[in-house]
Amino acid sequence: MRELSGKVAVVTGAASGIGRALALRFAAEGMTLMLADVDHGGLAETAALAGDVEVLTQITDVSDAWAVRHLANRCFGELGAVHVLCNNAGVFQGGHMWTRDEEDFSWLLGVNLWGVLHGVHEFVPRMIEQDTEGHIVNTVSVAGLFASPGSGGYSVTKYAALAASLSLAQDLTATGSKLRVSALCPGAVRTRIGDSDRTRPAGLATTPTADEVESREWVSRAAERGMEPSEVAGLVVTGIREERFLLLTDPRYAERLREQTETLLTGSLPGYQ
Repeated sequence: MRELSGKVAVVTGAASGIGRALALRFAAEGMTLMLADVDHGGLAETAALAGDVEVLTQITDVSDAWAVRHLANRCFGELGAVHVLCNNAGVFQGGHMWTRDEEDFSWLLGVNLWGVLHGVHEFVPRMIEQDTEGHIVNTVSVAGLFASPGSGGYSVTKYAALAASLSLAQDLTATGSKLRVSALCPGAVRTRIGDSDRTRPAGLATTPTADEVESREWVSRAAERGMEPSEVAGLVVTGIREERFLLLTDPRYAERLREQTETLLTGSLPGYQ
């Protein structure tokens, strides 16, 4: 889909980070925006920064199927169509696999996987029915390609999100749909991903373990050295226009992925970086 001006984009997790950058880039392209997040203040700031384009906002917990259905109903009801859907909302929690409990996985899976699945279920059928060109961008992570010590449940959810993206893309292609899919796999980006606990529901709160705190601090330090969210947004727009499935923020990840696959095919455990 090469022409974005005059089209409608939906972005979840739009209050900050990559989500905000996507919203602002789409606004610069002349798109109408529907922005969603659980952070009311951040969402309002993003909307204010978007400029003169039409912007709607909706407080939305993507782990809640009803909330995503309400978001979709409002999009199609008030804007008439959706051409770009960015299932971008995501949260991080690290630590060893054996220290993650049910509350941890409920939170991580709810946002990182069910957020994608709810978006697909509520938006894609209606996007297909539109019979226009369209694009779904699922924000995965480099952690959906490479598991590392301390990635805990985060990599579990991101590998699943990549599988969901692949399955969706294959289904759409097999049925002759005009919709395309991209799986965005960023590495370190200057966001507040290490501070994800700020949005964690009280009912799923737990006492942080030492390994979790260590992982969170490592991710926060990496983010400080990472690329700008606006660079990621530019990559996404290029990916949409070129109909690319896998969007990598660092070309070195491609070689690393080849090496990992070759190692796995020998029956060995890949190293980590």
